[in-house]
Amino acid sequence: MVEVVCSRWSQNYHLVDYLSQWRQEQKLSITRKPSYLNKAKKGLIQMEEETIKNDQEKGTIAGAVALIIGTSIGSGIPALPQKASPAGIFPSSISLIVCWGFLLIEALILIEINVSLRRGKRKGEEENEFEVISIRTMAQETLGDWGGTLATVFYVFLGYTSMIAYCSKSGEILYHLLNIPESVSGFLFTTVFTLLISIGGTRATDQFNQWLTASMIGLLVAIEVIAVVVGGWSGLDGSGNWGKVPATIPVIIFSLVYHDLAPVLCAYLGGDLPRLRASVLLGSLIPLLSLLVWDAISLGLSAQADQVIDPVELLMRVRWSGVSVMVEAFSLMAVGTSLIGTLLGFSEFFKEQLKSLSWNSSPTKTSKESTEFFGLRNWWGRNKISFTAMAMVVTPSLFISTTVPDAFSAATDIAGGYCMTMLYGVLPPAMAWAVHNQESKDSDRNELSRARPVVFAVGIFACGIVVEQVLLDFSAFHL
Repeated sequence: MVEVVCSRWSQNYHLVDYLSQWRQEQKLSITRKPSYLNKAKKGLIQMEEETIKNDQEKGTIAGAVALIIGTSIGSGIPALPQKASPAGIFPSSISLIVCWGFLLIEALILIEINVSLRRGKRKGEEENEFEVISIRTMAQETLGDWGGTLATVFYVFLGYTSMIAYCSKSGEILYHLLNIPESVSGFLFTTVFTLLISIGGTRATDQFNQWLTASMIGLLVAIEVIAVVVGGWSGLDGSGNWGKVPATIPVIIFSLVYHDLAPVLCAYLGGDLPRLRASVLLGSLIPLLSLLVWDAISLGLSAQADQVIDPVELLMRVRWSGVSVMVEAFSLMAVGTSLIGTLLGFSEFFKEQLKSLSWNSSPTKTSKESTEFFGLRNWWGRNKISFTAMAMVVTPSLFISTTVPDAFSAATDIAGGYCMTMLYGVLPPAMAWAVHNQESKDSDRNELSRARPVVFAVGIFACGIVVEQVLLDFSAFHL
């Protein structure tokens, strides 16, 4: 959300691909040792190589923090003021801080479990290959096959609801900017990003995404400064409606979640728990502060109006017309960064499923006369899985986003209230509980055991969010 999400979702695939290539190059460089050293000091060299491997596999805290920030700050920000306005500044700010703390604990639980599983796999393998243990694998290893199936179901549901939200919001923004119908502009926007990933490849997508993220953060800072200058703080007061707080929780979770990065971060930092904890804490603080400032200035503008209106629309009515363009551009960039991460991660999931169906075609021997024909055929054989997986992601999302009114609001509520809460709220405590019950002498599992009351508390809180969302949707359905 801000984002999934961050985003929400990451940017994980191209990072994994890059790190895997980096790991292979390091392995080759390590194994090219002089033969006389291998004969004279075999034991010493093995210890040295192990140390070099461990040091080179680990990334930096700064890199991990940047990944979390880029994932968190996303398309949830434009939707937050409208949802938080009925509750007021103080209740919504408290809700933001509580949800941030809840998500921080959940991320730390995921990291503990992932590192524990990574170390367990290392003990059973002679070679320490770079590998990302996905949340689905974590659920399957700790909860059994039913846990893996449940994680898969929620992942697919979350992927589609997030895609629907991004397609719908992009169409809405482009309609305001270019006066193109929402269905057409949303279709074109999604198609451009789909072609960028499918044809441009991982490197082009990564470079474009870095530029987009940097521009988005710069615009956000500029917008917040302008809003303060024009009086965004002056309308604030301490009043609020605590009864409206539950309705803000789904979009807050959608805006702050970054937990799909947890497996990648564990691999990136080599399972170093102290640095992982520091990275998660620092990386999640910056999006929280950005959201608190954004919420405050937006609701401050809303309090000055005589009618109930979206605070973002009020910000766009500032005397200087350039502010409206900045807000729309920021929103579009936020949607774009979130869309890239979701397209990459979700399409890779479907590619994995299609490969298991033996879609790979064997190379065919051809004559020189039919080189062009079979060259095209071979090109399609190499890429049909990627294109099919991308079509499976994009087609249903575009269909629903163009046919369902207000699809963005509904999709963010479903994604934040159900999918993300179940996948990154309910499942991690359940996995930690299962790890605790398994008989093991591993020290990391003992750490989870000592934190069992906290695990139980966040599990109950996550279940409460889901129940509250069910009650809200049920009451709205019968109105």
